[in-house]
Amino acid sequence: MFGGQELASRRADSERKKEGDVDRVYRWLKNWILQCEFRPGDFLAEVNLAQRCKTSRTPVREACNRLAQEGWISGIRHKGYVVPPISVRDIVEIYEYRKLLECFNAEKAAQTANREQLANLSRILEVENKRKAKMSDILAANDAFHLTIGEIASNQRVLVQLKLTLQYVHRLDILSTQKDSAWIPHGEILGALETRKAISARKAMAVHIDNSRDRMLKLFGT
Repeated sequence: MFGGQELASRRADSERKKEGDVDRVYRWLKNWILQCEFRPGDFLAEVNLAQRCKTSRTPVREACNRLAQEGWISGIRHKGYVVPPISVRDIVEIYEYRKLLECFNAEKAAQTANREQLANLSRILEVENKRKAKMSDILAANDAFHLTIGEIASNQRVLVQLKLTLQYVHRLDILSTQKDSAWIPHGEILGALETRKAISARKAMAVHIDNSRDRMLKLFGT
């Protein structure tokens, strides 16, 4: 027989393991969604997810509930989950919010960026000038460029929201390049930052995001 203190310790250990399993499954499932291994419209059954994650259904259920609260999946009562389709409203709202965040960042970064930071942004975009650049490298550079501008702007609340927003954008980018390998370049933004023209940087970012939004609407809006 175990004493009360040992039983409490064992329960605490069990809870910590459970929380660890849930976090691990959550990270895996979210990454598979972001990388489009689970595509819009895909049905996800708990038993299949548990087998893939090599765990029981309980942490899968809890991880899926968290993902459902965040809008990455939708629950189907007594059946499982589904990855929601991409809607026009989703695209418009994501890019509208992104525009607010990134225009602020671009204007502030133009005022505060030092030479080293500007040189780093330029290095990030070098891949765009390569004739046979891999699309995965271009997408990685895109993510890095926008996040780096956010880091230069140094507003932590804005940066937290930007990171979340760019997760949605990253997923759209992957899906879109499977239909059309074109992308929206960043040269105008970089040029405005390098010349310290804050208003021009804001305008260049706005045009970039509007063009990106319009491309997504053309690909997914029909």
